[in-house]
Amino acid sequence: MGLTLTPYDIIKAPLITEKSTLLREKNNQYVFYVHPSANKIQIRDAVQTVFKVTVEKVRVSYVKGKMKRMGAHAGPRPDRKKAVVTLKKGDKIAVFEGV
Repeated sequence: MGLTLTPYDIIKAPLITEKSTLLREKNNQYVFYVHPSANKIQIRDAVQTVFKVTVEKVRVSYVKGKMKRMGAHAGPRPDRKKAVVTLKKGDKIAVFEGV
């Protein structure tokens, strides 16, 4: 019995860093944190559905959470799954443009 995810469950948050901004400007690639159990096909369909764009390629990677301290207490940050989505030439996602 599989877990059914909506497109809004699959895309957790955009990742806005210097590296992701360079990828967006040079290669038309956008970076998102995604649901850990989502595969490339689900991620592609979710991005196409939510943002009304055409996706050419999806690459995924797993980011292991670092150990962090807060005073005397220590604990890990959560593990995350990251997706780099390449869009068709000419397509843009408006959410990122003002950042």
